[in-house]
Amino acid sequence: MTTTKFHPEPYTQALTTKSVSYESPSNIALIKYWGKHGIQIPKNPSISFTLNNCKTTTTLSYEKRSEPGDAYELKVILDGKHKPGFEPKIHQFFGRIEAYLPFIKDYAFTIETSNSFPHSSGIASSASGLSALALCLMEMEREMQPDMTLKHFKQKASFIARLGSGSGCRSLEGPIMVWGEHADVDGSSDVYGVQYPYQIHSVFDHYQDTILLVDKGEKPVSSTVGHNLMHNHAYAASRFDQAVENLSRIIPILQEGDLDGFVALVESEALTLHAMMLTSNPYFILMKPNTLHIIDKIWEYRRETGVPVCFTLDAGANVHVLYPEKDKEAVQGFIKNDLSKYCQDNRYIFDNVGNGAIKL
Repeated sequence: MTTTKFHPEPYTQALTTKSVSYESPSNIALIKYWGKHGIQIPKNPSISFTLNNCKTTTTLSYEKRSEPGDAYELKVILDGKHKPGFEPKIHQFFGRIEAYLPFIKDYAFTIETSNSFPHSSGIASSASGLSALALCLMEMEREMQPDMTLKHFKQKASFIARLGSGSGCRSLEGPIMVWGEHADVDGSSDVYGVQYPYQIHSVFDHYQDTILLVDKGEKPVSSTVGHNLMHNHAYAASRFDQAVENLSRIIPILQEGDLDGFVALVESEALTLHAMMLTSNPYFILMKPNTLHIIDKIWEYRRETGVPVCFTLDAGANVHVLYPEKDKEAVQGFIKNDLSKYCQDNRYIFDNVGNGAIKL
């Protein structure tokens, strides 16, 4: 788990550009990580679908500072408006990455960013936002270090994203990403995400994810607080072992296209995540009554139709409805007719599995 390889070699070229733009998606974990130690190191490995439509678009503009100081110089523009409330988090992020990107004190930055989905709604805006920013910063370094390999660029960009948002390291590529060392996943690492290296059955091609916006407001308990409550959790050790075992179990499921196994494992993981919250000290509940109504309706629909639709949840009230592309018409009709009434303002987002970030 060495990080020394991410300390840069001397830069050989001067920057000639003044800005760079990236679009980076969010992701949805199938096997959840909950609990971390050190600086954004996961207590257990995780695996995720990379999304396609739920994404952050970021333009990073920069100018050389005449007299670099001890403080970072940056400004955050969200949806065209200056948002100074977001800047302390970026200052903290810069403090974590300065040793690996030492040029950041030499420049004044303007970060213009926008999301295709509501902020703080349980769609991991920090993952997409900080991965997009990490890629922009790495693009600066690649210009100053043009002999950088693509492999090193991707690994370091994921590593940098992780220092801002743990799950952000899983947003750079797709369709499936793994973060966290695991004996059954070649190349897996605690310090950056890797593309899932094994065969994936064609049934998972273009897999669908509709996000039901049950609650678009700020979560009452942040993910950071929730992760920290795992330190002395009565069931933490068992949960970490379970996640390791489930990641081993999902490999043949993905290879064979075992949708019944996929449904059972993914839903169990989602409910286990929330069980950890229910049994923390202090305990908390992020699901809402309509979250439970949706889960009941999905179970009823699956029993009656045999369609392998399932749900997963992140640390929030919103529901991700997962289903194969071949069932898209039927399930989307079910969502519009039966599930949308449980969403705030009848809001939902049709999405599907994507291939990761792109430079604009």
